[in-house]
Amino acid sequence: MRLIQVADAVRYARMTTEELRSTFLLENLFQPGSIDLAYVDLDRAVIGSAVPLVEPLSLEAAPLLRADYFTERRELGILNIGGVGVVLVDGNAYDLSHLDALYVGRGSKSISFLSTEASSPAEFYLLSYPAHTTYPLTRVETSNSEKVVVGSPDSANLRRITKVIHREGIQSCQLVMGYTELGIGSVWNTMPPHTHMRRSEVYFYFGLRPEERVIHLMGPPRETRHIIVANKQVVVSPGWSIHAGAGTSSYTFCWGMGGENQVYNDMDPVAIADLL
Repeated sequence: MRLIQVADAVRYARMTTEELRSTFLLENLFQPGSIDLAYVDLDRAVIGSAVPLVEPLSLEAAPLLRADYFTERRELGILNIGGVGVVLVDGNAYDLSHLDALYVGRGSKSISFLSTEASSPAEFYLLSYPAHTTYPLTRVETSNSEKVVVGSPDSANLRRITKVIHREGIQSCQLVMGYTELGIGSVWNTMPPHTHMRRSEVYFYFGLRPEERVIHLMGPPRETRHIIVANKQVVVSPGWSIHAGAGTSSYTFCWGMGGENQVYNDMDPVAIADLL
């Protein structure tokens, strides 16, 4: 488990490109046959991936967590972006097709991952936050998830938002999670931008061809920087930072949040004309 210590807004303004990338960007996830995890000191998030092939992969508590098992004091959101797979939780099997999800509450002692076909493996994206109580484990089929279409082709940001774990749906302690699919010909996400000091946010970009990129904008509204993001990479966004991006082709991104509240529209809007 890697340790990521996020910079504050003062240090951020003086960082080089490489320092920005090493502090706010997670690369090299989704390695075949392995679980990869990073512990982020921002709201104590754990971000990771699991790509099982022939053998199942077991999610263990790394020494950094000081726990007997991974969800001893945590909740976990799982989104499958690959082929059909299975998540075993305390001996019970939950099938997850492409873009299906699973919420695992605090206290689940055994979690492991399998792929139905090793030639087309499941690719599980993992996002976890501390939890103060236990809520029921819930499987979410993408076909039954709440969806809303926002934006416009005129502003190149027509997109469909799917809420997976949220206050009006699946109960959780602080985890909020969903994904956004860009329409054909649209490239912008989260524009006009916003910040929310009550919650940090994690953006996981996927569905990009290997040669394509997303230019992710971050930072205080009047001190913005950018990070060039490839397929299956993750950007960590503090509460003081905007989080928006434009792709060189269509893409999908999973957004996840943890912090003080779970109100989806708790945002501090920023006018495009105020960005610098």
